[in-house]
Amino acid sequence: MSADTKHILARISGRVQGVNYRAWTRDEATKRALSGWVRNEDDGTVTAVFSGPAETVDEIVHQLWHGPHAARVEAVEVDAVDPGELDLPPDSTRSGAHVGSGEAFTVRR
Repeated sequence: MSADTKHILARISGRVQGVNYRAWTRDEATKRALSGWVRNEDDGTVTAVFSGPAETVDEIVHQLWHGPHAARVEAVEVDAVDPGELDLPPDSTRSGAHVGSGEAFTVRR
């Protein structure tokens, strides 16, 4: 991957479950041709991993603060991740969605 590729893990908290946040995140990532995945966590947060051009990843991080209309985001924590984590599907015991490189994916329940 090129030097300008960025890999991050974002933890979003607030009212982000039950408001279509995962599907919104999937759609935003797909529009930007980013790779990664998104899932709900047991503690009420949403976790998402993104990989792509640094500028595009920074753009989606900014958008995570807004989310869909019904969401109320309180915090977005961002950490760098190893690119190998991007290929790991969400834990099958959790509800999540895998993001292919700009392709549609299924939200698992």
